[in-house]
Amino acid sequence: MKVLCVSDHVDPLVYSVRVRERFPDIDLIVSAGDLPMEYLGFLASNFNMPLLFVFGNHNLNHMDNFRPRPAMHVDTREIDHHFANRFGSTHIHRRVVHVDGLLIAGLGGSRRYNRGENQYTERQMYLEVLRLVPRLLWNRVFHGRFLDILITHAPPLGVHDAADRCHTGFRAFRWFIRRFGPRYLLHGHVHLYDLNADRISVVDRTKVINVYGYYILEIDAQRKEPNR
Repeated sequence: MKVLCVSDHVDPLVYSVRVRERFPDIDLIVSAGDLPMEYLGFLASNFNMPLLFVFGNHNLNHMDNFRPRPAMHVDTREIDHHFANRFGSTHIHRRVVHVDGLLIAGLGGSRRYNRGENQYTERQMYLEVLRLVPRLLWNRVFHGRFLDILITHAPPLGVHDAADRCHTGFRAFRWFIRRFGPRYLLHGHVHLYDLNADRISVVDRTKVINVYGYYILEIDAQRKEPNR
C-alpha cells in the first residue's frame, strides 16, 4: 500500500496536472497540517480517493467547517456519513478510522506559543491523547493492536523538534508511543530546508517521519500481529 503524505509546503511537483503520472499506485493520502484546503481538495479530486488530515497552526480559515465529534471507529465507506467532509478531505483530529486494513488516528495543532488558534499546552495535549484511549482499547480487543499510524502536526518532544517555543514537540506523543506503539507517527511543522536532512527516526518500535513537503510511505496494510 502506498500512502502520499503531505505537510506544510505546497510542492509544485505535487500541485500539478501531472500528479497522477508522477505518483502512480497511490492508495491513500494523508496531510499533517498547515496546507490550504484547496490544495487538499485538488489532491482528493485528482486521485479520487480518501484524504485524511489534521490542522496545524496555520491555514485555519476553514477550520470552523469541520465540527469536532467524539473519537469513534468507522469504515472507509462510512466516513462521509460520520465526519464533516469538505474539499473531499476528512478531518481526523481526536478520531480513529479504519482504512483498507489500517488503523489511523489524528492529533493536530502545535505547542501554545502566542495564544493563537489550534495551539495546546502540554496538559491540554495530554487530554486530547486521553480522549483517544477508549477507541484504542477497542482496537486492541477487536483488531489485536492499538494503532498503525498516528498523524500529528507537531513532532514528539526531542524528536525532529526545535529549541524555539513554537516548534518544541509534545511529551504527550512520547507517552503515546511508549504506551500504544503505533507502527508510524507522521508529523510536519518542522520545515526541512536541506533535502538531505534526516526525516526518519525510530523511537521504541515506532518509526517517526517528518513528512514536510511530501513523502511516499509504503506499508503492508495486512499486518495482523498485535502491538507489544
